[in-house]
Amino acid sequence: MTNSAFRRVPNALALAAVMLVAATLLVACGDRGGTEGAPAPGDTAVAKVDGKTVWASDVKREAVAQGLIGEGEPLDVSSDLFRRVLDEVVDQKLLAAEALNRKLDKDPVAQKRLAAARERILGDMLVESVVADAVNDNAIRGLYQEQLKLAKQSEEIRARQIVVATEAEAEAVRKLLATGASFDALAMERSTDAATRFNGGDLGYFTVDVMPEAYAANLKTSKVGDIVGPFGIEGGWAILKIEDRRLEQPITFEAARPQIVRFLTYDQVRDLLEKLRSRAKVQTLIGAPQDVPGQPKEPADAPKTAPQTPATKAAPAASAAPAKAAQP
Repeated sequence: MTNSAFRRVPNALALAAVMLVAATLLVACGDRGGTEGAPAPGDTAVAKVDGKTVWASDVKREAVAQGLIGEGEPLDVSSDLFRRVLDEVVDQKLLAAEALNRKLDKDPVAQKRLAAARERILGDMLVESVVADAVNDNAIRGLYQEQLKLAKQSEEIRARQIVVATEAEAEAVRKLLATGASFDALAMERSTDAATRFNGGDLGYFTVDVMPEAYAANLKTSKVGDIVGPFGIEGGWAILKIEDRRLEQPITFEAARPQIVRFLTYDQVRDLLEKLRSRAKVQTLIGAPQDVPGQPKEPADAPKTAPQTPATKAAPAASAAPAKAAQP
């Protein structure tokens, strides 16, 4: 398996929600009777439409298709959301039944659309089957451990800051700190940085590489307990107090798990489609698209690299007063 998680997601996965909607439509259009047994153990009958049962699973499937809940999330049958979606499922079944009464399903265009929806549903079921087999707990934990081994632990700093408008104000604050004034109290009283002043200037833990250049330059050689500055920043002057220095904490397995699952899922779907295309004879009968001046271009596929789970981090854009970092 290749580590190309951030390449463009294959259409089969991107169309999952559309497939679920199509599945509901096909069931409604094709339900001319049939068994009244529960589709799955524990399923609950929640309504009848002209004698045909609507199951709790039908309502949950529609809620997932609309993005109201995630796949596998519970949906309480007594909730307002369930009742609202149930009404929509009933309406959908009534519309589909009326379409059958009018023989709209015999229309050639309708038959093509139903056939296309069937293909999407079957493709989605294949994708779910392949992913369920490959994206298991062992694979997820294995990739997590692999990324931990590759991770480079940078040093994190925890600091507090006071930001003021002028150098003279900054020097006055520095003198007050030298006489024993409370840094937290001065931050709340004098700092102009709204994001940190009410927390006593606390920036949380951060790595130097994500900080604006002026901060990074003054923090590199600082020690715990140091008062750093004042130094000029964009929009004012800053004074820092160094609270702690430690090795960066790796991301936990539970926090990394969703991203790893996405990576493994995309990778499996991409590999499946590549194998299917290699065995099939696919002919494109239209010419290549022509460039139109000013037209947005589709982004290129990302390089074949491992996912940025515990190993790497994204650096936020620098600002005059850096955003509050994650707390321990």
